[in-house]
Order: sequence, then structure tokens, then C-alpha cells
Amino acid sequence: MPERNAFKGTSGLHRLKNALKYSMAGFRAAWLEEEAFRQILCVALISWICAVLLAQNWLELVMLILPSALCIIVELLNSSLENLADSITLEQHDFIKKAKDMGSAAQCAAQTFLCIVWITYLVMRLFHPDSLP
Repeated sequence: MPERNAFKGTSGLHRLKNALKYSMAGFRAAWLEEEAFRQILCVALISWICAVLLAQNWLELVMLILPSALCIIVELLNSSLENLADSITLEQHDFIKKAKDMGSAAQCAAQTFLCIVWITYLVMRLFHPDSLP
């Protein structure tokens, strides 16, 4: 049986406390060091306020909030991938460029999804209000 990883956390409530502490450190680092994260978070906050004001029921609220939450998650993963790649080397490397480009493509897809959801919701709300749930 392999030995337990000394760097692995403990279990129970202590593990949850550590996980929360590390997550908060990740959010703080993203906020302080990643301009794209700050921009996406600000857009998300604005869209959440708009969602609260526009949504007519809980389902609409969730459906309007989810795409921006997805953008935040994707940006955190993209930034972590970029930081990991930069820690390996700052020199141009085809595989690292491809990984960074794929992370950027994931964010582009998430933002496209956000725009599609909001545009279709607003069009339906303006021109076909009785077709919404």
C-alpha cells in the first residue's frame, strides 16, 4: 500500500476549513493579479443585478446567472493554467502556446454562451413575453 501524501490535507471539518482558506487565497490572487478575472467578475456582478431586476421567477433568475458564473469558473481555470505554464518556462513553446490558446478558447466559448443566453432572453422578453416560463 502506498504511503499517504504528506501534502494531502486532513479530513473532516479541518479539511473543509483548509479548503475554504485555499479557495479564498485563490480568489484573492485572481483579483489582485488577473485583469481579465476582475473584468469578468465586474460584468458578472452587473449581470446578476440585472437578472434580479428582470427575472420573473426563480428559474429565469438561475438561467440568467449561470452563464456568468460559468465565465468566472472558466477564467479561474484559464488563469491557473497560464500560471502553471509560466512557472514551467517563459520561453515560447508550441505545447504551452496551444494549452494557453485552448484556455482562451474556453473563455471565449463561455462568454459567447453568456451573450447568447442574455440576447435571446431579452429578445423573447421584448417580443414574445408569453413564451417565457
